[in-house]
Amino acid sequence: MADDMGWADVGYHSNHVLTPNIDTLAADGVVLDHYYTQPLCSPSRGALLTGVHPIHTGLQNSIIVHQSPTGLPLHFKLWPQYLKQRHNYSTHIVGKWHLGFARKEYTPTYRGFDSHVGYWGSSEYFYNHTNCFNNVCGHDFRHNMDVITNASDVYSTDYFTDRCLHII
Repeated sequence: MADDMGWADVGYHSNHVLTPNIDTLAADGVVLDHYYTQPLCSPSRGALLTGVHPIHTGLQNSIIVHQSPTGLPLHFKLWPQYLKQRHNYSTHIVGKWHLGFARKEYTPTYRGFDSHVGYWGSSEYFYNHTNCFNNVCGHDFRHNMDVITNASDVYSTDYFTDRCLHII
């Protein structure tokens, strides 16, 4: 899943951007391009992971803000939980979570993922790994439940790439 990607930001929709690997995936797979998403990230992520439209998860109106005392409702079973239970898959998430972290039960490793490297909130500065919301800033760069403090000046995308290669 990619946030804030425009229609023409992939090669199979435009010749302005070259994305050969994504184009191959699109050619060999199923392209969902007819209203399968919401205009905001928390509702889209919740729908992707539950298979339930955001109107039924309570995420239809907006994103989950940092000070929110909630997250994606815990009674919804997420697809990594199904994959582990039915097929004994190993499940990992790298990058943005943005589905709540008010309690540990809302975080990725409590929702079926074996591991998570990335950030829990809505965004982060990719070099210093902080996030600012309403003039309150904090460090939001994690490996599972632990804050990663030894990655200053490491570009997040490079860190995520290395983590993906390690997992694979």
